[in-house]
Amino acid sequence: MSLTATAASSNLTTPNPFLSSTTLFKSPKLLTLPRNSRALISAVSSTISSSDWAVDSWKSKTAHQLPVYPDPDELRSVLTTLETFPPIVFAGEARRLETLLGKAAQGEAFLLQGGDCAESFKEFNANNIRDTFRVFLQMAITLIYGAQMPVVKVGRMAGQFAKPRSDNFETRDGVKLPSYRGDNINGDAFDEKSRIPDPQRLLRAYLQSVGTLNLLRAFATGGYAAMQRVSDWNLDFVEHSEQADRYMELAQRVDEAIGFLSAAGVTQNNPIMNTIEFWISHECLHLPYEQALTREDSTSGLYYDCSAHMLWVGERTRQLDGAHVEFLRGVSNPLGIKVSDKMDPTELVRLCEILNPHNKPGRLTIITRMGADNMRVKLPHLIRAVRQAGLIVTWVSDPMHGNTIKAPCGLKTRPFDSIRN
Repeated sequence: MSLTATAASSNLTTPNPFLSSTTLFKSPKLLTLPRNSRALISAVSSTISSSDWAVDSWKSKTAHQLPVYPDPDELRSVLTTLETFPPIVFAGEARRLETLLGKAAQGEAFLLQGGDCAESFKEFNANNIRDTFRVFLQMAITLIYGAQMPVVKVGRMAGQFAKPRSDNFETRDGVKLPSYRGDNINGDAFDEKSRIPDPQRLLRAYLQSVGTLNLLRAFATGGYAAMQRVSDWNLDFVEHSEQADRYMELAQRVDEAIGFLSAAGVTQNNPIMNTIEFWISHECLHLPYEQALTREDSTSGLYYDCSAHMLWVGERTRQLDGAHVEFLRGVSNPLGIKVSDKMDPTELVRLCEILNPHNKPGRLTIITRMGADNMRVKLPHLIRAVRQAGLIVTWVSDPMHGNTIKAPCGLKTRPFDSIRN
């Protein structure tokens, strides 16, 4: 099981996008937008209104990366069932996350997002969920101490099943079969039966997401996330690590800080010391599933995709006139935009304006996935374009998906130095 981690800072307050997590600066209040930028955003808002959006308006657009099911009637039956199921998350939770991400956009918090590239049915068990959550806590407590600011913890969990593919088919030894698109769609075994899209997998994905989130909530509020426990894990980790000398001092300083708080009266019984807020996210890829779990919030009248707190649009589905952008512009969840070195700065600005016409802090997170070398060349141009447009976003660096190499054994891996850089 691999952990994909991303870290974020504010585009408004960090002049150098390559600062490490321990050298971020807290920011002043939000900058006043230039007059021409406010006019531009106002113009976009007038042309992209919620009145011309519906939960199924994406069907009028070109949709990429969607599977073709051999039995449309069975798919409709499954989707109808999902529409009757309870939401996995609630609108109020999504609004709370948006508020926290807004603080990150202003340089007042740090975003840590991570999890598996794609969840699987066969690896679904309590130990795997616990271990991933534990790594999250270990990273978060170190970042809190080093950055001296709150850390917003968002997992790529409880719904991150679907996988975008560069080719609809896979060929092995002259045999051509449909590509594996994630356990919520088809199986990874290379045989004809496994590769047929099966709507029943959507029901299993829903149930696994519910079970995963239920356990995560228990871990987050039941004492497992206590700071002293996490500090002990870190000390144990560095003691048995090849790079122990490098991190032992930091781990000891964190432990001493927790000891000071305890001595000052902030004991383990204090909720601040033994509970955390934890959020879930995934790529918005399977639009029929996402639509089936979209609900109108009774308190605000807004629509939320209740399959996750946060959703993002991927590199292969972020077409300005595409179905995925059309769907996401109408839901009120916090959104992410995956950006590679292929992204044009002007197109990025336009996409931000479509998805966040009111320029609301916390609504948009730009997740860059372009590798250490490309990052230094391409990212400054994107940041400059977004700033000049007066747009408020949170910038995130995904060090995993742009630094992949193949190990001698054939497995994909990432050099640690490239991740750190």
